[in-house]
Amino acid sequence: MGEARTLPELEGQSRVFEDRADAGRVLARWLAPAWKRAAGGIVLAVPAGGVPVGLELARGLELPLDLIFVRKLHYPDNPEAGFGALGEGGELLVDPEAAAVLGPQAVARVVEHERKDLARRVRRLRGDRPPPDLEGRAVLVVDDGLASGSTMLVAVREARARGAERVEVAVPTASRDAARRVAAAADRVWVANLRPGPPFAVADAYRRWRDLSLDEVAALLRG
Repeated sequence: MGEARTLPELEGQSRVFEDRADAGRVLARWLAPAWKRAAGGIVLAVPAGGVPVGLELARGLELPLDLIFVRKLHYPDNPEAGFGALGEGGELLVDPEAAAVLGPQAVARVVEHERKDLARRVRRLRGDRPPPDLEGRAVLVVDDGLASGSTMLVAVREARARGAERVEVAVPTASRDAARRVAAAADRVWVANLRPGPPFAVADAYRRWRDLSLDEVAALLRG
């Protein structure tokens, strides 16, 4: 559906960002001509890693920031890998080959487990606030990177289901395959640091990288 834009000077390189905040500032400078103070625009960050990127991006673009909740479906015997994703609004993406290997009962157990974890994240980070109204708005969805693209695909579908008029994606880094997959669903994908794969690790784009806890994300959102 859309196109994928990249920064050629960063293509194929590793360790190009100091940390997630630095990556968000790079994206903000790059996207400013198209997105700064965009009418009806909103930045939606995917917790956890997308939040520090999104904070700097929203600040630089002078747009409001909110959250869009998506949870990876993790393999039962390998919590680092995923075979799909689940969205807060019910959007579900499951890799059919993985589902055939795992079997319907195992997939159902994983979906239920991740659904509960997703609800816990929503309560912790949004509380009683309703999701933002996206009807007729221009939405920029941000995460700290795309490995397979499944999580972002679900986020794009969620935003469209909630009435967004236009959905673009901005990420500091992505694999070529993931960027291609997401571009097929979004109106545009912005990838500062496009790299080949597999293997591909989001962390390889950063000089300083670590997982963020929900408490850390909540503190960032409080400012």
